[in-house]
Amino acid sequence: MTETVAPGLATPPIDWLAIAPPLALFATAVLIVMVRSLVRRRPGVFGASVALAFVGLFAAAVTLVVQWRVVDRDGPYQSIAGMIAVDGFAVFVQAVVVGASLFALLIAVGYLRRHGVDGPEYLVLLLCSATGMLLMASANDLVIMFLAMEILSIALYVLAAFDRRRLVSQEAGLKYFLLGSFASAVLLYGIALTYGATGTTSLTGIAQFLAATTLLHDGVLLAGLALLIVGLGFKVAAAPFHMWTPDVYQGAPTPVTAFMAAATKAAAFAAVLRVLLGAFATYRVDWRPIVFVLAVASLLVGSIAAVTQTDVKRTLAYQSIAHAGYLLIAVDAASDRGTAAALFYLCTYAVMASGAFAVVAAIGRSDDDRHSLAEYRGLATSRPVLAGLLTLFLLAQAGVPLTGGFVAKLSVFGAAVAEGQYWLAVIGMIAAVVGAYVYLRIVLTMFAPADDETAPEGPPITVDRGTGIALAVAAVVIVLLGIVPGAVLDFARDATQLLAR
Repeated sequence: MTETVAPGLATPPIDWLAIAPPLALFATAVLIVMVRSLVRRRPGVFGASVALAFVGLFAAAVTLVVQWRVVDRDGPYQSIAGMIAVDGFAVFVQAVVVGASLFALLIAVGYLRRHGVDGPEYLVLLLCSATGMLLMASANDLVIMFLAMEILSIALYVLAAFDRRRLVSQEAGLKYFLLGSFASAVLLYGIALTYGATGTTSLTGIAQFLAATTLLHDGVLLAGLALLIVGLGFKVAAAPFHMWTPDVYQGAPTPVTAFMAAATKAAAFAAVLRVLLGAFATYRVDWRPIVFVLAVASLLVGSIAAVTQTDVKRTLAYQSIAHAGYLLIAVDAASDRGTAAALFYLCTYAVMASGAFAVVAAIGRSDDDRHSLAEYRGLATSRPVLAGLLTLFLLAQAGVPLTGGFVAKLSVFGAAVAEGQYWLAVIGMIAAVVGAYVYLRIVLTMFAPADDETAPEGPPITVDRGTGIALAVAAVVIVLLGIVPGAVLDFARDATQLLAR
């Protein structure tokens, strides 16, 4: 028999290399589900699932290396009917997401066993969320970007409420779900308006349309752009769309908080950069004032609100809002230098946040509720190594020289000054001073003598092997990024130059 194909039907060729990183993580998640279903009650299932998760992350990293070599040799290109961008920008952000996922996995293994909630389900959700983040970093179409955001968000909603024994964890998951669903609806409406104004959802198609067409009535397009900024602003935790951040960061299991702070921010800012600097590059006069306001609001809200906090997780949550403000300064620069600064900042912040929350997870002990400043008093005497590592990560976030945070902030301010955004740079430096006070307050509390009468009682602080490895790697990386940042800076600049527009 001869196989006949209906005329006019065609499917786009699939470039498996273009989707290899997210495919590796999703395939690993499916494999873990199969293993869990076949050997439900046998011992060692969780250990085998952890091993598979590490293999999946390693496979994704290998495919990213291959992608970078192809892009470096042949240049950036679009794949799967132009919906996926294969360029240095995507490779860089995906590498940050994979690294942050690896840190989150190392922290989570011991945490889950300590809390008695160890199960392959957590690993599956983490890998599925990371899959959505990888797709979001390489999405060249608004529809793919929305689907990727839903993939990463739905898994994160469940992860935030994963610890069913803690009511605050259930509350965090519910708040994140309700507010996240609203933000998704806003983003989807923005996509619809943008499609109505341009006739396409492709980021490249939008850029080409706007470059070749003069819209006499662009109200629909501007409304769509505003809604896109609102939807993405929620994901990057930028003020005034930050309301969910303190409660969710505080209530979610600490490894989940580390994952959200590092990986989610990287993926969301990748989408922001692609939309604003790629699709709407010709409309920068219209969106730059909005980004300016969001950056200032994030810096002020994040820095000032953190001063009044007495819970360390909430303090770091508000400071994550301030870090979104620094990144928005780089976005507002609207230049290759600003994009490179944003990429380097995302890489550095992922390491700093993962390291800080790894220490917080260890100090939280088995109930994950010991995060008040009183719990940290005298830590330098009882656990000097942990106190020293947390001091390093906090000082790096404050931007102290010889740390990666100093180079990251310097790059952002330099990009702003180069584009004449002097006021934005000044506000950023003032916010950095306030942030330094917030971090130093935690450091001084750790080095203050413990009060035996008011010292909290509880089980001793233990650091499992995975958390220890994560802390050691994060400390080395953050110091190297401060002393010899050249390799990563060059990588970020090359990724910007290869960005498919």
